[in-house]
Amino acid sequence: MRLRIMLPTERLVDEEVTKVIAEATNGSFCLLPRHIDFIAPLVPGLLQFSRLDGGEEFVAIDEGTLVKQGAEVLVATTNGVRGASLGELRETVEQRFLVQYDRETMARSALAKLEVNIVRRFMELGDHWRD
Repeated sequence: MRLRIMLPTERLVDEEVTKVIAEATNGSFCLLPRHIDFIAPLVPGLLQFSRLDGGEEFVAIDEGTLVKQGAEVLVATTNGVRGASLGELRETVEQRFLVQYDRETMARSALAKLEVNIVRRFMELGDHWRD
């Protein structure tokens, strides 16, 4: 079966696989080529798949949606990282989360400064109206 994992900016995985294991809101499941068509909302976690050569790979994903139709499995998620081993994947995910955390911290700081400026301007405007 063909597995495609799509992010908003790229196609993370597009290859033939023999098995897909993922976790939905009601628990984990395994898909094989002859399974019935299936749709599931995915939770943040690991998606595992077996390649045709017998090797296994992992993808750390954010929440998303999985659709199996015929011989095709399509996963749409907002964020994902691919890795051949769990150790490699863990390091990559930690690095990305640190970068994302730093960006979010900077954004919160900028927003707080904007809010303070808005309040200050309203106070100044109120002082002008009283005069």
